[in-house]
Amino acid sequence: MNPDRTAPPHGLLLDSGAEAMKRGLPAVDMEAKYQERLKRYTVAMRNGKPDRIPIRPFAAEFAAKYAGYTCQQVTHDYQLAFDAVCKTASDFDWDAVVGNMVYVWTGLTQAISLRYYGAPGLDVDPNTGFQFREPPEAEAFMKPEEYDELIEDPTAFLFNTWLPRVAEDVSPMGAPTSYRNNLSFVKGGMAMLQYFGALGEQGARLRRECGAPSAIAGIFKAPLDIIGDKLRGYLGLTMDLLERPEKVLAACEALMPHLCQVGLGSSDPEATAPITFWMHRGCVPFINHEQFDRFYWPTLKPIIEEFWKQGHQTLFYAEGNWDAHLDAFAELPDQSIIYHVDHGDIFKVHERLGGKFCLSGGLPNYLLTVGSPDEVRAQCKAIIDGVAQDGGYIMDASAIVQNDATVENMRAMTEFTREYGVYSADGTCEDPAYPLEDPARVTGLSRTPAPRKTPAGVCIPWAEKRKEIPEIKGDEAIAERVWNDIEGLAYTYIWHCLLSF
Repeated sequence: MNPDRTAPPHGLLLDSGAEAMKRGLPAVDMEAKYQERLKRYTVAMRNGKPDRIPIRPFAAEFAAKYAGYTCQQVTHDYQLAFDAVCKTASDFDWDAVVGNMVYVWTGLTQAISLRYYGAPGLDVDPNTGFQFREPPEAEAFMKPEEYDELIEDPTAFLFNTWLPRVAEDVSPMGAPTSYRNNLSFVKGGMAMLQYFGALGEQGARLRRECGAPSAIAGIFKAPLDIIGDKLRGYLGLTMDLLERPEKVLAACEALMPHLCQVGLGSSDPEATAPITFWMHRGCVPFINHEQFDRFYWPTLKPIIEEFWKQGHQTLFYAEGNWDAHLDAFAELPDQSIIYHVDHGDIFKVHERLGGKFCLSGGLPNYLLTVGSPDEVRAQCKAIIDGVAQDGGYIMDASAIVQNDATVENMRAMTEFTREYGVYSADGTCEDPAYPLEDPARVTGLSRTPAPRKTPAGVCIPWAEKRKEIPEIKGDEAIAERVWNDIEGLAYTYIWHCLLSF
C-alpha cells in the first residue's frame, strides 16, 4: 500500500470520458481504460494482487440522487437509470459498475401486474426506493399442502398456481380468462425482452463511453431462500421446517436444476463477470445450524460447484451476517467465489476465507450516510491494512448504496482507496494461476440430472409435443431445436418473474 499517503487531497475526482471532453481536456482512450480496469478487477477476483485495489460500489438509488433524479424516475424509467449510472461511473471513475443496480423496473412489474412491489411515486414516496411486500403467513403465495405440486413440476406450478396469486390480472386455472389476463402475458413478455436487450446495450455503452466493465452477470438464489422469499414466506417456511421437513428438502432438490439453469443461462458468456448470488435468510439466526446443514447447504453447494465446473465464479453477496457459516463456505474450491461482507466481521472473514477467496465490501453503509469523510477514510484504511495487503480485495460498501449516502462520503471512499490502495506504481499485476483447481475435478451437479416430468429449460418437453404430431416429413432435429428455443423464452419468463422481479 502507499505508505506516504493516508488521505488524498480534497477536490474533484479524475476526469474521464464525456466529462473530460466537456472541459476541453484530451479525450480518453476508453477501450484502453476498459482493458486496464478489467484486468485489475479480474486479478482481484482471482484472489491475486492487481496494480491497485479495484473500486466497485453497488450504487443504486445513490446514482439517481447524484444525477439529479428521483427514485421514481430511475425505477419507472430504466433509460434514466442507465443515464444515471453512466454519469456516476464517469464522474467517480470506478473500476467496475452494474448497468442498473436499481434493477427492478416497475414498468415491467406493472405490465405483469405483480402484487408484491410498492413502486416509488405510486405506492410509496417518490424519493423512496421500491419496496417488497411479503404477504401475511395466511396469504402466502404457496400453501403448505401444495409442496407435492411444486416438487412434481416446478415450472408448471409457477405458471398454474403461483403466477395467478402474485399477478393481479392473471386468471387462476379453471376461471374465465379476461382481456387483462391476456395482456399481462403479452405486455410482460415483450417488456422483459425489451429490458433484457437494453441491459446488454447498456453494458456496451458503459464500455464505450465510460471504460467501465460490468461488475456482475446472471442471477441466482438458493433453493431454501426462494421458498422463504417468494413461495411460503419466511414465517411459513419456519413452520414447514418443523412440521414437514421432508417436503421442504424435496422441494429444494426439485428447484436445484432450475435455479442452476437460470444462473448459467443468464451468466457472462466470457465467464469474466461473476454470477451473482443474493443471500437472504438462510443463515443463523433466521434458521439454526442444523437446518443450515440439512436443507440450505446441501442444496446450494452442488450448484456453486457446477458454476465453477463450467468456468464461472460466483459472487456470494452475503446480506446480513453469515459469519456462523464461514467453515461451510471454506469447503468450496479455491477462487470459485468472491465473498462480499455486509454485517459480518470483515477481519474475521479474512482470517477464515482470505487465503481461498477474494473479499469485497465491509465499509458500513451508515458511515456513508451519517459519518464524516474523515471517518470514511479511517475505516477504508483499517480495511485495507487489515485484509487487503496481499491483494484479493475489492472496495465496496457493505450493502447496496441508496440515496441516503452523501456525495462527499462516496468521494472520500473512492479517492482514498485510489491513493492509498496502490500495490504497484508501474501497473504490474500479480495474477495467480487461474483456476488454481481444475474445475473438471469438482463434483457439481450431474450434467444429466435425475429425470423429472419436465426438465430444466423448457415448459413442455419436445417428447410430449412430438406425440401430437402424426408424422414429420422433414428433419425432426430442426423442429426439436426450434421448439426448445421458443420453449426457453417462456421458461425464462416465469423463472425470471420468480428470481429477478
